[in-house]
Amino acid sequence: MPGGRLSQQERQQIALGLADGLAYAEIARRLDRPTSTITREVMRNGGPTAYRADLAHRATERRAHRRRQAPAREPQSPSPAHGRDAEAVREYEEMFTTLLMQQGLPKMMSRVLTCLYTADAGSLTASELVQRVQVSPASISKAITFLESQGLIRRERDDRRRERYVVDDDVFYQGTIAGARANAQLAETARQGVSVLGPGTPAAVRLESIARFVDFIAETITRAAEQAREILYTKPEATSGDTADTPRSDRG
Repeated sequence: MPGGRLSQQERQQIALGLADGLAYAEIARRLDRPTSTITREVMRNGGPTAYRADLAHRATERRAHRRRQAPAREPQSPSPAHGRDAEAVREYEEMFTTLLMQQGLPKMMSRVLTCLYTADAGSLTASELVQRVQVSPASISKAITFLESQGLIRRERDDRRRERYVVDDDVFYQGTIAGARANAQLAETARQGVSVLGPGTPAAVRLESIARFVDFIAETITRAAEQAREILYTKPEATSGDTADTPRSDRG
C-alpha cells in the first residue's frame, strides 16, 4: 500500500471517482489507499460536490509550507502529553473532525468539539481553544454557542472564575435525551397532521406511520440512555466481599 501524501494524479483520480458517483471506499480501493485517507482528503477540500484536484493539491502544499514554518511558534504550544506522537495525534484529530462533519456538524464546530473530546481534562477555556484551533476568538465564540444550543457541551467556572467548556458523561446523556425529546415532538406534530388532513387519507396514514415509528425510536433511546447512565456511569459501592458490611443503595 502506498504511503505518504497523495499525488496530484491521485487527486485527479479522486475527482473523477466523485464525478462518477463512486463511494469513498471504492475510490480508496482503486488507489490502494485507506478509506479514511480519501474521506479526509475530500472533506477538508470542499466536500464531495465541490472537490477539485488542482485546488486540493495547492491547499495541501500551503498547509505543508505552514507546517515547515511552525517551529518558530512551537514554544507557545504545549508539548504532547504522555509521550504521544504529535503527528499521529494531528492525523487522528483530522479524521475525527471529518467524521463529525459527515454527521452534519459544520467544520468549525467539528474542530472545536474534537479538541474537547481529545483534551485529557475534557474541558478547555476559550483562550485555550483559540490557541489549539488557531482561529479568532469570535469563531470560537460562535462555535461554542452552537454546540451549547445542541446540548453537546456545557459551561462551568473553574476555581479562577474562568468559563470552561466541558464534555463529560452527563453531556452525552443530556444530549441523547434532548435528541429523543426532539423526536417525540416530531411524532406529536405528525399526529396533529392526521386530524388536519383527515383520518384514513393516504397523507394521514403516512403521518401516523411516521409518528408511530418516531415514538418507538424516542422511547427506546430514552430507555437505553437511562440504563446506560445507571450501569456505565454509576460506581459500585462495594465489592462482593464487602456486601455484609456495606449497605447497597439499590436494595428493594
